[in-house]
Amino acid sequence: MLDFGILFPSVLNGLTTGAVYALIALGLTLIYGVLHIINFAHGACLMLALYAVYFLKERLGIDPYLALPVVVPGMFALGYGLQRIVINRAGHGKDENILLATLGIAIVMENLALIFFKSDTRNIDTAYSLSTVAIGPAMIAVPKLVAFAGALVVSALLFWIMGRTDLGRAIRAVAKEKEGAKLMGIDVDHVYAMSFGIGLACLGAAACFLLPAYYVNPQVGGGFVLVAFTIVVLGGMGSFVGALVGGLLVGVVESLGGLYLGESLGQIGIFAIFIGVVLFRPEGMFGARA
Repeated sequence: MLDFGILFPSVLNGLTTGAVYALIALGLTLIYGVLHIINFAHGACLMLALYAVYFLKERLGIDPYLALPVVVPGMFALGYGLQRIVINRAGHGKDENILLATLGIAIVMENLALIFFKSDTRNIDTAYSLSTVAIGPAMIAVPKLVAFAGALVVSALLFWIMGRTDLGRAIRAVAKEKEGAKLMGIDVDHVYAMSFGIGLACLGAAACFLLPAYYVNPQVGGGFVLVAFTIVVLGGMGSFVGALVGGLLVGVVESLGGLYLGESLGQIGIFAIFIGVVLFRPEGMFGARA
C-alpha cells in the first residue's frame, strides 16, 4: 500500500478534488472575513448553481465549462440581492439574526428544490466525461484536471481582486475596521453585498467545474459545505491562503483515507483533523492568534 504507483494517483486525485473544495471554502471564508458570520445557505446556493449548470446543459446544450459566463454572474447577482434585500434587512444589524436568516434561506431553497426537482439524483454526459490523461503512473479523469486548473485560476483571480483593486482594498478595510471604513467614505452595505456576491460567484464557478464528474440533488450541498467549513477552520477563519492550502490538504487526506479505509470511510481523516485543529490550534494554520 506504500507503493509509489498506488500513492501517487491517490495524492493527485486528492489535489484535483481539493482544489474545488478550496474554491467553495474561499467563498465561505470571504463572507466570514467581511461579514463575520457563517453563511448557512452556502451549501444550498451551491446546489442551486449545480442545478443551473445541469439545466443549461440539458435544455440548451451549453457545456458546463461554457456556462461559466452565465452561472458565475448569475450567482453573483443572487448573492448581492440576497444580502442587500433579505439578509441585511432581516438581520437588523445583529449577527445572530443574520445567522438565522441564512439558515432560513437554506431551508427554503432546499425545500423548493424538492418541490420542483424532486429528490432524484441527476448528472450529465459530455464527450469528455470518461476521458483520462496519463500523468506518470496515474490515469486522471479529464474533468478533474480541468476542475483543478480552473479552480486555481479562479482562486488566483480572487487573490488579485483582493490585493490589487479598489474593491479589494475596500473589502479589506471593512473587514478590518467597519467604522473606520465608514469615516473614509466607504459604503459598508455595498461592500457587504459585493462580498456576499463574490462568495456565491465562487460557488457558481465550482458548480461548472464539478458537474461533468459529479451529480446534483436537493441535498448535495450539505456534504460540501461541511467539508468547506472544516477547511475554513483548518486554514484559519478569514484566511484566503489558509482556505486554498487547507482545501488541497483536505482533498489529499480524503483520497488517502479512501485508499486505506475504503471510500465510505474516506472522510474520517478530515474530521479527525478538524477535531485536532479545534483542540490544539483553534486559530488554524494561517489564522492570527486572538
